[in-house]
Order: sequence, then structure tokens, then C-alpha cells
Amino acid sequence: MTLRDESAPGVRTDKVRKTSLDKDLRKIERLEEATRVVSRNRLALGIAVLFLATAGILASSQIGASQNAVLMIVAAVIGGYMALTIGANDVANNVGPAVGSRALTMTGALVIAAVFECAGALIAGGDVVQTISKGIIDPALVPSSDVFVWVMMSALLASALWVHLATFLGAPVSTTHAIVGGVLGAGVAAVGIDVVDWFIVGSIFVTWLTSPLIGGVIAAGFLAFIKVNLIYQEDKIAAARRWVPVLVAIMAAVFAAYLVLKGLSHVWTPGVPAVVTISILVFGLAYAAAKPWVRMQSLGMENRNQALRRLFHLPLICSAALLSFAHGSNDVANAVGPLAAILNSAESGTMLSEVGVPFWVMLIGAVGISLGLFLFGPRIVRIVGEQITKMNPMRAFCVALSAAFTVLVASQLGLPVSTTHIVVGAVFGVGFYREYYTTHSRRRRHYIRTHKRYKPPRPAFAATQDELLRRKLVRRSHFMGIVAAWAVTVPSAAGLAALIFFGVNLMR
Repeated sequence: MTLRDESAPGVRTDKVRKTSLDKDLRKIERLEEATRVVSRNRLALGIAVLFLATAGILASSQIGASQNAVLMIVAAVIGGYMALTIGANDVANNVGPAVGSRALTMTGALVIAAVFECAGALIAGGDVVQTISKGIIDPALVPSSDVFVWVMMSALLASALWVHLATFLGAPVSTTHAIVGGVLGAGVAAVGIDVVDWFIVGSIFVTWLTSPLIGGVIAAGFLAFIKVNLIYQEDKIAAARRWVPVLVAIMAAVFAAYLVLKGLSHVWTPGVPAVVTISILVFGLAYAAAKPWVRMQSLGMENRNQALRRLFHLPLICSAALLSFAHGSNDVANAVGPLAAILNSAESGTMLSEVGVPFWVMLIGAVGISLGLFLFGPRIVRIVGEQITKMNPMRAFCVALSAAFTVLVASQLGLPVSTTHIVVGAVFGVGFYREYYTTHSRRRRHYIRTHKRYKPPRPAFAATQDELLRRKLVRRSHFMGIVAAWAVTVPSAAGLAALIFFGVNLMR
């Protein structure tokens, strides 16, 4: 091997030294970034451990010298752990599209989601929750309150571990399905297969298959409407003034019904006529407010799609807040429901389908969800909002509207759907529709050919343009990974819960 003489004629030593220096500086920057990431992870882990210790101390102060005090304190810590994992994984779906579309910064999204999740849990979480999610097992068939306590402990810990693993792997999963799987596995391990209501389990499986598809189709339908009536119109400003107020009013009406039926369901249960009346009133008020607002915002706006996107920022921020509020009011029960069941059974020796929730228990759930989002949620936020398919405010608007609309329809049909599945399904629906529209839309091709800024491609670039038309706009690796995680959530949580229950029985 020979060494090059940098001082030899024809060799620019300053360039060589500069290149080497740049490489060294890049290495140092990567090392510093890795150090910052490790430091942030350690800090987040430390804060999480401190929260769990605080949950245990709070439980100890509230329980007092009870016979099963240690068991109840451990249950409170596990409930706090479950709340952290819900925040890290499930909440990200509410704000992911808004972050991916740049309507919200990551910090702004985390603050909004944390505040409204906590508010939803504390204000509208309800004083009474189901002890067994979706009623998949019958408490009357459990032989004793002691067995019931360990069934719920095993289910709670198993579901938290599974959601933690899914978050680590970057897969947005349903925490509701995780707790369902945990209760199912622990119940079968404790009592046998007869304890399970297989009809409810079957309905959960059916909704697992249908809800992402429905969410995807609805989101694609809204995106198709926006493409036809806004994006590929010659006068985009006039089209926006005509249709954006209608779309905003539709979103407001749908979210009003969504908030009443989901977000406030524990404190107010109006009938269908009342919900319809509220939605119509909100539609009218929102349209009356949005029409002059859109006209004012569009004054002096360029006739470009990038300019139109700004009109969807405010609706997206509102949708992220309302989705978070409704999620907090409902899914906090995944953490506090089993915990409340454990506390009630350990203290009174009774097994009930529904129990009251002490404020301190709800506080652990609410703070844990918000804290989990802040500490560990950004990764799932980026996956949902940025890495599955490219988002902009119009596409994110379609995802948010589809999520609320699909949950409303499913609730009226009595189907136990997962908001996570619907939101992620809507993101995939938007991406796959973009692929289809890019390659098959005659309207799009005609618009590009007749647009004043269109220039026919040179022959040398024709092949490249054809390749762009055939490109994939949805990452298949994420699609397969997320679907696989969904498929194994219930059986994985069930298997973990059964193993934990058997292990506890061996040690007792």
C-alpha cells in the first residue's frame, strides 16, 4: 500500500484537509446528537419512575392500614404504568396527522393533547367505570374475590407490557384491545374457557377488520372531494370560499355529536333527536362563522395549493384538542377500570361489573396518560403523522374528520371500535388513494397539461416522470408491520396475562 503525497504536484492539500475536517466534524455532531438522545431517554425514564413512585405513595396515603395495603399499592403502580403506556402509544393518533401536516409543532401538539387528555379524564371520565373492559368475562363465574384480584392484576400488567413493547417497536396499537386480551387470557387461566363471552370477543374481531377499512374509505372520499372541488380548480380562491366553510361546518357538526356521545358520555346521555338537533345548530353557527373568516383569510392569497392549506390549520388544531378530550374521557378507563376493580375487591371482597372510581385513582390515570405522551409519545406521533405517508393540512383534515365520523357511526351500531385502528386506517386510506389518483386521474392529467405553468417534459426525462407516476406513496414496511401488530395484540396480551397469572399462583 502506498501513501499519497499530499504535497505532490496537482494535489490540492487544502481541499483534502477540508474534506477530512468536514468528516471529523460530522462524526462529532453525530456523537453529540446520540449523547443528547441518550440523556433525554434517561431523563424521561427517571421522570417516569418518579411518577410511579408518587402513584405508590399517593395510594399508600389514601388506603391507610388496610389488610391488603401492599397489594393495592402495587396495583396503583401498575395502573400508573398502564396510563404511561396509553399516553406513549394511543394518544399519538389524535395529534399525529396535525403534526405531520405542519399545522402544529411537536411541542404545541404535546401541550394541547396533554391538557385536553387530562381534562377529558378528570371532567368527563365518569364516577363509575366498567371493571372488565367490554364485558368479555362474567365476574359471577370467578370463584372468589382473591382470584378476581389476581386476574385483573395480571391483565393490567400484561396489557401495559404489550403496549410498552409495541411503542418500543414503533407500532401504534389499540390499548383497548390490549386490555381485552389481558382480561381474556387471565380469565381463561383462572377459571377456564367457559368464563369468556365469545360473542363479544367475535364482535371485537369483526370491528378490528372493518373499522380501519371504513376509516380509510371515508378519509379517501373526503380527499377525493377536496381534490375535485379545490385542488384541481382553476380559481382556487373562489373554490375555497365556496367549499371550505362547508367542510369546516361539517367537521364542527360531526365533532359536536362526537363530543356529546363519546367525550361526555359518562356525564350526559342525550337521545338521538337531541344529538341531531345539536349537530344541526352547530353546523349553522360554524358555517356562519367560517364564511367571513375564510373570505378574510383568503384576501391577497395566491392561487396555489400551498396557500389554501393555511385555511385548514385552525380546524386541525381544534380537531386535535377535541379528539384528545374524548380519548381522555373514554380510554382512561383502560388504566383505572381494572385498578378500581382491584381496589374494590381487595377492600370489600365483592366482585362487581361496575365500580366507583376515587378521584385519586382518576388522577393517576389522567396525569399518567399526559406524562406518557410528553415523555415517550413523539416517536409514534412521527410514525403516524410523517412516516406512513406524506401529510399536508388537507389530508390531515380528512383523517380527523374520518376518525370522528367513523366512531360516531360505530357507536350508534353498538360496535366496539378502536380509535387507533380508525385513525391509522384513515392515514393509509389517504395514502393509497393518492397513489391511485396520481396514476389514474384524467382530471389531474388534464389540469397539468392545460395549466399555464405546465411545460412538456423533455424526452430525456420522460422515463423519470413515468417512474414518479408509479412510485409508492405509502411505506409498505409500515403497513405490514402495523397490521401484524394489530393481529397479535389480543393473543399476545392474553398469553402474557396467562403466564403472569400462572407465575403468581406458583409463587403464592
